[in-house]
Amino acid sequence: MALLVRVLKNRISISQWVPVCRRLLLVSHTQGQWGRALSGTSQMSQALACGGSVVDIQLSRKYHTTNKLSSTKDSPQPVEEKVGAFTKIIEAMGFTGPLKYSKWKIKIAALRMYTSCVEKTDFEEFFRRCQMPDTFNSWFLITLLHVWMCLVRMKQEGRSGKYMCRIIVHFMWEDVEQRGRIMGVNSYILKKNMMLMTNNFYVAILGYDEGVLSDDRGLAAALWRSFFNQKCEDPRQLELLVEYVRKQIQYLDSMNGEDLLLTGEVSWRPLVEKNPQSILKPHSPTYNDEGL
Repeated sequence: MALLVRVLKNRISISQWVPVCRRLLLVSHTQGQWGRALSGTSQMSQALACGGSVVDIQLSRKYHTTNKLSSTKDSPQPVEEKVGAFTKIIEAMGFTGPLKYSKWKIKIAALRMYTSCVEKTDFEEFFRRCQMPDTFNSWFLITLLHVWMCLVRMKQEGRSGKYMCRIIVHFMWEDVEQRGRIMGVNSYILKKNMMLMTNNFYVAILGYDEGVLSDDRGLAAALWRSFFNQKCEDPRQLELLVEYVRKQIQYLDSMNGEDLLLTGEVSWRPLVEKNPQSILKPHSPTYNDEGL
């Protein structure tokens, strides 16, 4: 009995109170490790005010320090590419420094990637399901959306990916201008429309970037403003397009970055998915040193 009293006294002497968010929590030494143990066996939680924010803490939960940090993805994150002082100087002057792969290979891959945006996209399905008129402007809005998704993916590949993004946008404007001339648009009107489309392009890119980083409501608002030009009255169309963008971004993220830099081959999921499980197994492209 005396031994039990002595052990209890030792435990009580070890316990101490520490300030947490301007309140006190009991810190106890348990199993050889220090941890914050909140007394009580109830599953109710209490709120502690921390500088205006509220932190919910369960009464029966214990918190321990750990050296392992949680990550958003199980796969390793890309390491930031290190560049020398000379490369930083020439890139600050507006030139492109040495890249991981030769520039002509990246240009060929960029052309392939843009071609996939205009040749592998089912424009007829977008016209039908989104109730869009079959016009040059509708074609541009659909192409812009797919080009933006390619830019989002390639910006994750360091300096080579960012260089590829510039080439993709360059090919897009060349194609837009060429298509306008083939349609017989007057040069003055074409130039004026190109300026308008350029402004819409940057507005849409900023809106899509903000929307994809937010929840579905934010992405739906961005699509409603830029893709539908604030004229969509059917929420089912917005829901369909939000789902399409989310799954397509996920599908592009599952593709190998090295393959995309060398081949530029991108396949697009259908607007209405018939086999949802197929998105988990992307097709790996083939590449040879000749860039063909």
